Amino acid sequence: MDLADMLTFADIGQLSRIADHYQCECNGNSKNDLIQSILQTVGRREFIEQHLDQLSLEDLRFLNRLLFDGRRQFSLEELIACAQQSRFTQDAKERESPRDVITRFRQRGWLFNGSTASTKYLFEVPEDLKRRFRASLESRFKSAVTPAGAEPTVYREEYDLLPKDLRELLDYVYHHEIPLNAEGVMYRRNQMQLLDKLHVAEPLVGKGWRFGYGRRFKDYPNRLALLYDYAYHMKWIREEGGLLVLTANGSAFLAENKQEPMIQFVSFWLRLYKGPIPNLLSLIYWIERCSSEWVTAVSLFAQMKLLIKPFYYDTPESIFEERILHMMLHLGMLRIGESEARERFVQTTPFGKHCVQQLVKR
Repeated sequence: MDLADMLTFADIGQLSRIADHYQCECNGNSKNDLIQSILQTVGRREFIEQHLDQLSLEDLRFLNRLLFDGRRQFSLEELIACAQQSRFTQDAKERESPRDVITRFRQRGWLFNGSTASTKYLFEVPEDLKRRFRASLESRFKSAVTPAGAEPTVYREEYDLLPKDLRELLDYVYHHEIPLNAEGVMYRRNQMQLLDKLHVAEPLVGKGWRFGYGRRFKDYPNRLALLYDYAYHMKWIREEGGLLVLTANGSAFLAENKQEPMIQFVSFWLRLYKGPIPNLLSLIYWIERCSSEWVTAVSLFAQMKLLIKPFYYDTPESIFEERILHMMLHLGMLRIGESEARERFVQTTPFGKHCVQQLVKR
Protein backbone atom coordinates (compact mmCIF):
# COMPACT_ATOMS: atom_id res chain seq x y z
CA MET A 1 0.00 0.00 0.00
CA ASP A 2 1.00 3.60 -0.55
CA LEU A 3 1.21 6.24 2.16
CA ALA A 4 -2.28 7.64 1.56
CA ASP A 5 -3.84 4.19 2.09
CA MET A 6 -1.83 3.54 5.25
CA LEU A 7 -2.77 6.91 6.70
CA THR A 8 -6.43 6.10 6.09
CA PHE A 9 -6.15 2.89 8.12
CA ALA A 10 -4.02 4.48 10.89
CA ASP A 11 -5.72 5.54 14.12
CA ILE A 12 -5.96 9.20 15.04
CA GLY A 13 -3.30 8.77 17.73
CA GLN A 14 -0.62 7.80 15.24
CA LEU A 15 -1.77 10.47 12.80
CA SER A 16 -1.43 13.07 15.55
CA ARG A 17 2.10 11.90 16.39
CA ILE A 18 3.14 12.11 12.71
CA ALA A 19 1.55 15.55 12.32
CA ASP A 20 3.25 16.77 15.50
CA HIS A 21 6.60 15.48 14.24
CA TYR A 22 6.27 17.50 11.04
CA GLN A 23 4.67 20.45 12.85
CA CYS A 24 1.64 20.35 10.60
CA GLU A 25 -0.91 23.11 11.10
CA CYS A 26 -4.30 21.43 11.04
CA ASN A 27 -7.29 20.44 13.11
CA GLY A 28 -5.93 17.72 15.35
CA ASN A 29 -9.40 16.37 16.03
CA SER A 30 -10.16 15.76 12.37
CA LYS A 31 -8.75 12.59 10.88
CA ASN A 32 -9.29 13.92 7.37
CA ASP A 33 -7.45 17.18 8.15
CA LEU A 34 -4.55 15.25 9.70
CA ILE A 35 -4.25 12.97 6.65
CA GLN A 36 -4.39 15.82 4.14
CA SER A 37 -1.86 17.90 6.07
CA ILE A 38 0.57 14.97 6.37
CA LEU A 39 0.23 14.11 2.67
CA GLN A 40 0.82 17.72 1.70
CA THR A 41 3.97 17.88 3.85
CA VAL A 42 5.40 14.52 2.79
CA GLY A 43 4.45 15.07 -0.84
CA ARG A 44 6.68 18.10 -1.29
CA ARG A 45 9.41 17.50 -3.86
CA GLU A 46 12.19 18.46 -1.44
CA PHE A 47 10.82 16.39 1.47
CA ILE A 48 12.89 13.23 0.88
CA GLU A 49 16.15 15.10 0.23
CA GLN A 50 15.76 17.22 3.35
CA HIS A 51 15.09 14.26 5.59
CA LEU A 52 17.89 12.16 4.13
CA ASP A 53 20.24 15.03 4.96
CA GLN A 54 19.05 14.93 8.57
CA LEU A 55 19.36 11.17 9.06
CA SER A 56 22.07 9.73 11.26
CA LEU A 57 24.27 7.08 9.66
CA GLU A 58 22.54 4.39 11.74
CA ASP A 59 19.09 5.52 10.61
CA LEU A 60 20.27 5.65 6.99
CA ARG A 61 21.53 2.08 7.23
CA PHE A 62 18.27 0.96 8.83
CA LEU A 63 16.28 2.66 6.08
CA ASN A 64 18.50 1.00 3.46
CA ARG A 65 17.77 -2.41 5.01
CA LEU A 66 14.02 -1.78 4.86
CA LEU A 67 14.17 -0.64 1.23
CA PHE A 68 15.81 -3.84 0.02
CA ASP A 69 14.47 -6.53 2.30
CA GLY A 70 12.41 -8.99 0.30
CA ARG A 71 9.69 -8.99 2.96
CA ARG A 72 6.84 -6.53 2.56
CA GLN A 73 5.87 -6.90 6.21
CA PHE A 74 7.98 -7.31 9.33
CA SER A 75 7.31 -8.59 12.81
CA LEU A 76 8.63 -6.47 15.67
CA GLU A 77 11.39 -9.03 16.25
CA GLU A 78 12.46 -8.83 12.60
CA LEU A 79 12.56 -5.03 12.74
CA ILE A 80 14.65 -5.18 15.91
CA ALA A 81 17.09 -7.54 14.18
CA CYS A 82 17.34 -5.14 11.18
CA ALA A 83 17.99 -2.22 13.53
CA GLN A 84 20.66 -4.16 15.43
CA GLN A 85 22.44 -5.07 12.19
CA SER A 86 22.44 -1.36 11.27
CA ARG A 87 24.36 -0.41 14.43
CA PHE A 88 28.05 -0.61 13.58
CA THR A 89 29.45 0.71 16.86
CA GLN A 90 30.75 -1.85 19.37
CA ASP A 91 30.40 0.51 22.34
CA ALA A 92 27.29 -0.55 24.26
CA LYS A 93 26.97 2.92 25.79
CA GLU A 94 26.71 4.50 22.35
CA ARG A 95 24.28 1.97 20.95
CA GLU A 96 20.70 3.17 20.79
CA SER A 97 17.84 0.84 21.62
CA PRO A 98 16.40 -0.70 18.43
CA ARG A 99 12.91 0.01 19.76
CA ASP A 100 13.74 3.73 19.84
CA VAL A 101 14.75 3.58 16.18
CA ILE A 102 11.49 1.84 15.26
CA THR A 103 9.46 4.36 17.25
CA ARG A 104 11.20 7.23 15.46
CA PHE A 105 10.42 5.73 12.03
CA ARG A 106 6.77 5.34 13.04
CA GLN A 107 6.64 8.97 14.16
CA ARG A 108 7.95 9.99 10.74
CA GLY A 109 5.23 8.00 9.00
CA TRP A 110 7.75 5.62 7.44
CA LEU A 111 6.49 2.50 9.24
CA PHE A 112 2.88 1.45 9.79
CA ASN A 113 1.05 -1.47 11.34
CA GLY A 114 -0.93 -3.72 9.02
CA SER A 115 -4.59 -2.90 8.38
CA THR A 116 -6.20 -6.31 8.98
CA ALA A 117 -6.65 -8.51 12.03
CA SER A 118 -3.93 -10.86 10.77
CA THR A 119 -1.40 -8.07 10.06
CA LYS A 120 -2.05 -5.55 12.84
CA TYR A 121 1.08 -6.70 14.70
CA LEU A 122 3.22 -6.51 11.55
CA PHE A 123 4.89 -3.42 10.10
CA GLU A 124 5.45 -2.18 6.57
CA VAL A 125 6.89 0.77 4.68
CA PRO A 126 4.61 2.63 2.21
CA GLU A 127 5.50 1.54 -1.32
CA ASP A 128 5.53 5.07 -2.76
CA LEU A 129 7.94 6.20 -0.04
CA LYS A 130 10.21 3.25 -0.88
CA ARG A 131 10.33 4.35 -4.52
CA ARG A 132 11.03 7.97 -3.60
CA PHE A 133 13.78 7.06 -1.12
CA ARG A 134 15.46 4.77 -3.65
CA ALA A 135 15.32 7.42 -6.36
CA SER A 136 16.75 10.09 -4.06
CA LEU A 137 19.54 7.86 -2.76
CA GLU A 138 20.39 6.81 -6.31
CA SER A 139 20.67 10.43 -7.39
CA ARG A 140 22.85 11.19 -4.38
CA PHE A 141 25.22 8.26 -4.91
CA LYS A 142 25.49 8.73 -8.69
CA SER A 143 26.30 12.43 -8.37
CA ALA A 144 29.14 11.63 -5.96
CA VAL A 145 30.98 8.97 -7.99
CA THR A 146 33.66 10.04 -10.46
CA PRO A 147 33.27 9.07 -14.14
CA ALA A 148 36.32 7.57 -15.84
CA GLY A 149 36.26 10.13 -18.64
CA ALA A 150 37.67 7.58 -21.10
CA GLU A 151 37.82 3.84 -21.65
CA PRO A 152 40.40 2.08 -19.43
CA THR A 153 43.57 0.93 -21.12
CA VAL A 154 42.80 -2.68 -20.16
CA TYR A 155 39.91 -4.39 -18.43
CA ARG A 156 38.83 -7.83 -17.25
CA GLU A 157 35.47 -9.46 -17.81
CA GLU A 158 34.48 -13.05 -16.98
CA TYR A 159 30.97 -13.36 -18.33
CA ASP A 160 30.50 -17.11 -18.93
CA LEU A 161 33.53 -18.71 -17.26
CA LEU A 162 31.91 -20.02 -14.05
CA PRO A 163 29.64 -22.55 -15.81
CA LYS A 164 32.61 -23.78 -17.84
CA ASP A 165 34.78 -24.13 -14.78
CA LEU A 166 32.03 -25.92 -12.89
CA ARG A 167 32.20 -28.59 -15.59
CA GLU A 168 36.01 -28.60 -15.32
CA LEU A 169 35.67 -29.24 -11.57
CA LEU A 170 33.23 -32.11 -12.08
CA ASP A 171 35.34 -33.54 -14.90
CA TYR A 172 38.45 -33.46 -12.71
CA VAL A 173 36.65 -35.29 -9.91
CA TYR A 174 35.37 -37.85 -12.42
CA HIS A 175 38.80 -38.64 -13.87
CA HIS A 176 40.90 -38.61 -10.67
CA GLU A 177 41.02 -40.35 -7.35
CA ILE A 178 41.15 -37.39 -4.98
CA PRO A 179 42.14 -38.15 -1.38
CA LEU A 180 40.95 -35.82 1.38
CA ASN A 181 42.70 -34.96 4.62
CA ALA A 182 41.19 -35.42 8.08
CA GLU A 183 39.18 -32.19 7.65
CA GLY A 184 37.74 -33.35 4.32
CA VAL A 185 39.92 -31.00 2.24
CA MET A 186 41.77 -31.75 -1.00
CA TYR A 187 45.54 -31.84 -0.65
CA ARG A 188 47.43 -28.92 -2.15
CA ARG A 189 48.76 -31.01 -5.05
CA ASN A 190 45.22 -31.80 -6.21
CA GLN A 191 44.13 -28.21 -5.67
CA MET A 192 46.97 -26.96 -7.90
CA GLN A 193 46.15 -29.52 -10.59
CA LEU A 194 42.51 -28.45 -10.56
CA LEU A 195 43.31 -24.73 -10.56
CA ASP A 196 45.54 -25.27 -13.61
CA LYS A 197 42.48 -26.54 -15.50
CA LEU A 198 40.31 -23.51 -14.63
CA HIS A 199 40.04 -20.34 -16.68
CA VAL A 200 40.81 -18.00 -13.75
CA ALA A 201 44.03 -18.43 -11.78
CA GLU A 202 43.94 -18.13 -7.98
CA PRO A 203 46.64 -18.60 -5.33
CA LEU A 204 46.14 -21.34 -2.77
CA VAL A 205 44.87 -20.35 0.65
CA GLY A 206 47.65 -19.44 3.06
CA LYS A 207 47.70 -19.31 6.82
CA GLY A 208 45.27 -17.10 8.69
CA TRP A 209 41.61 -16.95 9.66
CA ARG A 210 39.05 -17.53 6.91
CA PHE A 211 35.40 -18.15 7.65
CA GLY A 212 31.90 -16.90 7.05
CA TYR A 213 31.58 -17.02 3.25
CA GLY A 214 30.61 -20.60 2.58
CA ARG A 215 31.18 -24.18 3.67
CA ARG A 216 34.67 -24.57 2.17
CA PHE A 217 35.68 -20.90 2.03
CA LYS A 218 38.23 -21.49 4.77
CA ASP A 219 39.94 -24.21 2.73
CA TYR A 220 39.93 -23.07 -0.91
CA PRO A 221 40.49 -19.80 -2.85
CA ASN A 222 37.44 -17.55 -3.14
CA ARG A 223 36.24 -18.49 -6.63
CA LEU A 224 37.06 -22.20 -6.30
CA ALA A 225 35.28 -22.26 -2.92
CA LEU A 226 32.14 -20.88 -4.59
CA LEU A 227 32.31 -23.50 -7.36
CA TYR A 228 32.98 -26.31 -4.88
CA ASP A 229 30.19 -25.25 -2.52
CA TYR A 230 27.78 -24.94 -5.46
CA ALA A 231 28.61 -28.45 -6.72
CA TYR A 232 28.30 -29.83 -3.18
CA HIS A 233 24.99 -28.02 -2.65
CA MET A 234 23.63 -29.48 -5.91
CA LYS A 235 24.74 -32.95 -4.72
CA TRP A 236 27.02 -33.43 -7.71
CA ILE A 237 30.06 -34.18 -5.54
CA ARG A 238 30.36 -35.97 -2.21
CA GLU A 239 33.05 -36.33 0.44
CA GLU A 240 33.00 -40.04 1.21
CA GLY A 241 35.44 -42.49 2.79
CA GLY A 242 38.35 -40.05 2.65
CA LEU A 243 37.80 -39.33 -1.05
CA LEU A 244 36.09 -36.66 -3.13
CA VAL A 245 33.78 -38.46 -5.56
CA LEU A 246 31.29 -37.61 -8.27
CA THR A 247 27.70 -38.60 -7.48
CA ALA A 248 25.30 -40.24 -9.90
CA ASN A 249 23.61 -36.85 -10.32
CA GLY A 250 26.98 -35.28 -11.07
CA SER A 251 27.75 -37.92 -13.69
CA ALA A 252 24.34 -37.35 -15.30
CA PHE A 253 24.94 -33.61 -15.36
CA LEU A 254 28.29 -34.13 -17.11
CA ALA A 255 26.89 -36.67 -19.56
CA GLU A 256 24.03 -34.40 -20.62
CA ASN A 257 26.53 -31.62 -21.39
CA LYS A 258 24.44 -29.13 -19.44
CA GLN A 259 25.61 -25.66 -18.48
CA GLU A 260 24.26 -23.87 -15.41
CA PRO A 261 22.71 -20.43 -15.97
CA MET A 262 24.88 -17.65 -14.55
CA ILE A 263 21.94 -16.26 -12.56
CA GLN A 264 22.00 -19.48 -10.51
CA PHE A 265 25.53 -18.73 -9.34
CA VAL A 266 24.55 -15.16 -8.46
CA SER A 267 21.62 -16.35 -6.34
CA PHE A 268 23.82 -18.93 -4.61
CA TRP A 269 26.54 -16.33 -3.93
CA LEU A 270 23.98 -14.00 -2.35
CA ARG A 271 22.77 -16.81 -0.12
CA LEU A 272 26.32 -17.71 0.96
CA TYR A 273 27.53 -14.17 1.58
CA LYS A 274 24.45 -12.56 3.16
CA GLY A 275 25.46 -13.85 6.61
CA PRO A 276 28.59 -11.69 6.95
CA ILE A 277 27.17 -9.00 4.60
CA PRO A 278 23.45 -8.79 5.51
CA ASN A 279 22.77 -5.86 3.15
CA LEU A 280 24.62 -7.38 0.19
CA LEU A 281 21.62 -7.11 -2.14
CA SER A 282 21.36 -3.36 -1.59
CA LEU A 283 25.10 -2.94 -2.16
CA ILE A 284 25.04 -4.68 -5.53
CA TYR A 285 21.97 -2.61 -6.43
CA TRP A 286 23.77 0.67 -5.68
CA ILE A 287 26.93 -0.51 -7.45
CA GLU A 288 24.89 -1.35 -10.55
CA ARG A 289 23.03 1.96 -10.42
CA CYS A 290 26.26 3.97 -10.06
CA SER A 291 28.38 2.19 -12.67
CA SER A 292 26.36 1.97 -15.86
CA GLU A 293 29.39 3.79 -17.33
CA TRP A 294 33.01 3.46 -16.22
CA VAL A 295 33.56 5.04 -12.78
CA THR A 296 36.58 5.10 -10.47
CA ALA A 297 36.66 2.31 -7.91
CA VAL A 298 37.89 4.76 -5.27
CA SER A 299 34.88 7.06 -5.61
CA LEU A 300 32.49 4.11 -5.66
CA PHE A 301 33.95 2.77 -2.43
CA ALA A 302 33.70 6.22 -0.84
CA GLN A 303 29.91 6.02 -1.26
CA MET A 304 29.49 2.35 -0.36
CA LYS A 305 31.76 2.16 2.69
CA LEU A 306 29.18 3.82 4.95
CA LEU A 307 26.86 0.85 4.32
CA ILE A 308 29.47 -1.90 4.84
CA LYS A 309 29.85 -3.32 8.33
CA PRO A 310 33.25 -4.86 9.24
CA PHE A 311 33.19 -8.64 9.66
CA TYR A 312 35.83 -9.89 12.09
CA TYR A 313 39.05 -9.87 10.04
CA ASP A 314 37.42 -8.15 7.05
CA THR A 315 37.42 -4.35 6.87
CA PRO A 316 34.84 -2.41 4.83
CA GLU A 317 37.52 -1.95 2.13
CA SER A 318 38.44 -5.65 1.93
CA ILE A 319 34.76 -6.62 1.89
CA PHE A 320 34.13 -4.14 -0.93
CA GLU A 321 37.15 -5.27 -2.96
CA GLU A 322 37.41 -9.01 -2.35
CA ARG A 323 33.94 -10.13 -1.32
CA ILE A 324 31.87 -7.87 -3.56
CA LEU A 325 33.73 -6.35 -6.55
CA HIS A 326 35.92 -9.35 -7.36
CA MET A 327 33.08 -11.81 -6.85
CA MET A 328 30.82 -9.68 -9.08
CA LEU A 329 33.63 -9.84 -11.66
CA HIS A 330 33.74 -13.66 -11.39
CA LEU A 331 29.94 -13.76 -11.64
CA GLY A 332 30.00 -11.77 -14.89
CA MET A 333 28.26 -8.78 -13.34
CA LEU A 334 31.15 -6.30 -13.54
CA ARG A 335 34.12 -5.29 -15.63
CA ILE A 336 37.19 -4.03 -13.77
CA GLY A 337 39.56 -1.82 -15.75
CA GLU A 338 42.82 0.01 -15.24
CA SER A 339 44.40 3.09 -16.81
CA GLU A 340 48.04 3.53 -17.75
CA ALA A 341 48.43 5.41 -14.47
CA ARG A 342 47.17 2.28 -12.62
CA GLU A 343 43.89 3.91 -11.64
CA ARG A 344 41.12 1.32 -11.31
CA PHE A 345 37.64 1.59 -12.82
CA VAL A 346 34.38 -0.36 -12.58
CA GLN A 347 31.51 -0.83 -15.01
CA THR A 348 28.39 -2.97 -14.77
CA THR A 349 27.88 -5.45 -17.61
CA PRO A 350 24.51 -5.91 -19.36
CA PHE A 351 24.22 -9.23 -17.50
CA GLY A 352 24.87 -7.44 -14.19
CA LYS A 353 22.06 -5.01 -14.91
CA HIS A 354 19.78 -7.91 -15.84
CA CYS A 355 20.65 -9.70 -12.58
CA VAL A 356 19.79 -6.70 -10.44
CA GLN A 357 16.49 -6.25 -12.28
CA GLN A 358 15.67 -9.89 -11.55
CA LEU A 359 16.74 -9.77 -7.91
CA VAL A 360 15.35 -6.39 -6.85
CA LYS A 361 11.75 -5.40 -7.37
CA ARG A 362 11.99 -1.83 -8.56
